[in-house]
Amino acid sequence: MEKETFTVWMKSLVCHGNGCTVFNSNGQVAFRVDNYQQRCSTKAFLMDSTGNILFSLNRKKLGFGWWEGFKWSDSNVRAEKACFRMRRDLRKGVCCVVSDDCYCNYKIEGFERKSSLKIRDFEGRVMAEATQKQSSQGVNLGDDVLRLTVEAHVDHSLVMALVTLYGLINNKL
Repeated sequence: MEKETFTVWMKSLVCHGNGCTVFNSNGQVAFRVDNYQQRCSTKAFLMDSTGNILFSLNRKKLGFGWWEGFKWSDSNVRAEKACFRMRRDLRKGVCCVVSDDCYCNYKIEGFERKSSLKIRDFEGRVMAEATQKQSSQGVNLGDDVLRLTVEAHVDHSLVMALVTLYGLINNKL
């Protein structure tokens, strides 16, 4: 299996909505996040191309900046307990640390004032990387258009949930 490349557009396809749209390498919508409330909300839903919810992302009340991700299946939350928790690590600037009870730990390294990030596993291997997308002539397409490359063996919906949450934590969505 090969790495998969996505285009992440930090805009919603829905008029007057906040969110992002993710296209696969064929130009088809693969994932989307739509939020009809205010920007920088405390709740968001990651959906597939047909609108089925894959993850709900909730900011914990009185949680000192913690967010939780709940995995969905068949239009229902799979578990009462969060699949992962995430927050900004203030000692390391914009770096976010993800604690995940279901699988393993991930670390998201973001670069301040740049539209790029890396998701690493607990051994430091890069699982996914997002950089500012460029045209074939090398022109940047804007701060809100990213090229996301995901390793083949990684759950793509989990990576998208982490990227979405990173955007929410850093007020990009």
